[in-house]
Amino acid sequence: MRAYIENIITTPLNFMNSENIHSGNLFIVSAPSGAGKSTLCRALLDTFADIQYSVSFTTRRPRAKEKNGVHYHFIDKQAFEKGIATGRWAEWAEVHGNYYGSDGDFINKCLADGGDILLDIDVQGTRQILERYPESITIFILPPSLDTLAQRLELRDADSQESIALRLKNAEKEIAQKDLYRHEIVNDRLPEAVAQLTAIVERYRSGR
Repeated sequence: MRAYIENIITTPLNFMNSENIHSGNLFIVSAPSGAGKSTLCRALLDTFADIQYSVSFTTRRPRAKEKNGVHYHFIDKQAFEKGIATGRWAEWAEVHGNYYGSDGDFINKCLADGGDILLDIDVQGTRQILERYPESITIFILPPSLDTLAQRLELRDADSQESIALRLKNAEKEIAQKDLYRHEIVNDRLPEAVAQLTAIVERYRSGR
């Protein structure tokens, strides 16, 4: 999940409007860090092999074991800013001096071709996407409690206590905005959460 966004800026809407017609579904999944969103998204993509995953673009450097085109599309700042100027990004933000964004050209083409797309983005990105694609199916993943979330973050043993405290603070802010989403899933027991997510997606796909 992306770090907490310090500065978020919306771009001009010039690549889609409400008059455009498409037959694909745009699924958005968001969650606080540590709630299990990545695991649930992987399970969803394993179940529905034809759903396209929208890989975000970023100007930050790749971390160890990250692969270009798999975890992110890594591009330079100049290229990203050109995309801002041309309205390429469906949503974008600047986080700790680096840009992150979702490719509107990719989304538009997939939807126009009747394909379904999965976006794994945060609450701020979801707000931007909904301005452009108000028919998006939004799903928010919740931990059973903030105490459980804290335990999960500590068990990952990947963050300092200071970082965990920041993630929990951000989680509270994100959870407070959960009413933005059509669907909520409490990830208490993973198999049940996967089943709920799969059922939601299947309902929209079969309803086309």
